[in-house]
Amino acid sequence: MMTLRRIATALVLASAFAHNAASAAVIGVVAPKSGPYALLGTQVLEGARAAATAGGDRLVEVDEACETGTGAALADQLAAAKVEIAIGFLCVETLSEALPVLKNASIPAISISVRSKILMEDAMRGGWSFFRMAPVEGDEAETLSEIILSDWKAHPVAVIEDGTIYGRELASAVRQRLEGGGITPVFTDTFRPGQEQQIALVRRLARAGATHVMIGGDRNDIAIIARDAAAENIPLTILGGDTLRAADRPVPLREGVLAAALPDYAALPEAAQAVAALAARNITPEGYMLPSYAAVELARHAIASAAAENKPLTEILVEASFPTVIGAIDFDDGHELAANPLQLQEWRNGAFTPVRLSTE
Repeated sequence: MMTLRRIATALVLASAFAHNAASAAVIGVVAPKSGPYALLGTQVLEGARAAATAGGDRLVEVDEACETGTGAALADQLAAAKVEIAIGFLCVETLSEALPVLKNASIPAISISVRSKILMEDAMRGGWSFFRMAPVEGDEAETLSEIILSDWKAHPVAVIEDGTIYGRELASAVRQRLEGGGITPVFTDTFRPGQEQQIALVRRLARAGATHVMIGGDRNDIAIIARDAAAENIPLTILGGDTLRAADRPVPLREGVLAAALPDYAALPEAAQAVAALAARNITPEGYMLPSYAAVELARHAIASAAAENKPLTEILVEASFPTVIGAIDFDDGHELAANPLQLQEWRNGAFTPVRLSTE
């Protein structure tokens, strides 16, 4: 028997073909075109344009200033252009102010970046039509804890962090989950980030008997810790978060470092056609390009299905499952991704590759 979601998916796909034959979807794309986030904004716009070209959609591009006091005007631009749905939204400052205005205009907003849990809570209380195609705060700690509880129970575990808000909160959340699962770390510590070496730290880990360590910190600090552990002949299995998806600067990441991170979407079979289309334009699909591409695909299907079934877009977004270049996307009743998108990966041959948990 087909599940309700599979039935909904079939309806969405059938409706999309019919809708595209009749008219183009009008989709707003909100992204920075200047300022410190312009590079990320370019990724969003390039991905959206490629998807619109492939699907015959009409885009309305709106510059996102990422400054307090600009969100309402941005939403007014979308409403004046009569967009049916808006995607992108890299900044909380913009989104929090835009959502009440978008609600009045009946325009759902889909962020591919903002992770604030408080913003979603506000949106649900206010009845704002906001959906998130990104991990939410807490997903990272959940995935890291699941990895440790599944695969590291037989090992002495350490949890360390770099003293930043990110590192401190992540380590605290992981420790709480581990203790609830019966694991007490043999070593916890706060290290000083941005150092050229961390030999003293890895020696303290060794004296504590730790063989497996979860690190709340950035890629370069984790790379230095891994390098110094190897130089001291101290065997450490190292696990970090989504911050490991960054460039080497300058210390290269050692083989075997683990991460709870978003997958390399460009390597997915579903993305092959989109990747080829971007490559034909000499564009490397990086950062937000494929999530933005997927958001336009999702928007197109949702608009088509809403028209075919005479239902509000918000209702369709909750009910349906949407096939995209980054895999099927399902939202739960709280407008979050139904499945945590972060997964265990291992650094091998210059890239992160998925690793299965022992419980899978």
